[in-house]
Amino acid sequence: MSLFHGRWRRRTALLALDALDAAEAESARAHVAGCASCARDLEETRAALALLSADPKRGARKYEEFGQRDIAYLAPEAVGHTWYPYSFLAPLQQNEPHLSNALATVGATLDRLAQEGFPAERVALIGFSQGGCLALEYVARNARRYGAVGGLSAGLIGPPGMPRNYAGALGGTPVFLGCSDVDSHIPLARVHESREVFEKMGAEVTERIYPGMGHTVNHDEIAHVTSLLASLATTPAASP
Repeated sequence: MSLFHGRWRRRTALLALDALDAAEAESARAHVAGCASCARDLEETRAALALLSADPKRGARKYEEFGQRDIAYLAPEAVGHTWYPYSFLAPLQQNEPHLSNALATVGATLDRLAQEGFPAERVALIGFSQGGCLALEYVARNARRYGAVGGLSAGLIGPPGMPRNYAGALGGTPVFLGCSDVDSHIPLARVHESREVFEKMGAEVTERIYPGMGHTVNHDEIAHVTSLLASLATTPAASP
């Protein structure tokens, strides 16, 4: 598939979510009318991916890497390409009001998806670095069954030793945590702590630690997220 057609795939996914302005939507519908592949994608959309990346262009590239045709895609944009100004390990107040605003943006994104027919159990919430930390923190603070959750080079937000008294249960939500053992931004202990918190909250957690990888995303992580999305897309939706 060409890069050009890849752009149409992203527009088709946004069209499924009614997330295009009038001119873009008209252009996308015209393309779908003449493109059997994109028409099939639109018809077969089964679930949604909320991809949290401070850089929308990076998010779009990751969506292409996941390569899941029947997953609609929405990427909320961080103001100034950052979700919060300081380290995720800083005292919570130091990152306010940015952190609360970022969490509210995630909530608004999920509300929008729900209005378009994708409840939380049909949504995968995936993020890398800041976006991954934000995804994990949002899920912990708003516990329910999600379609899937992925934190790539990420961990729960807050300073070391902070109590993790989150309320609610995750009801078997599949959670993937992938990180290096020597990540310069994400302490390994925080990844382990996040795993323990989510397990206590009833998630099905997979943690993978990659020796010497650094602060990046590798092919194994892409493959695992792709598998999560494929499983979500083929899981029958709950009856209303």
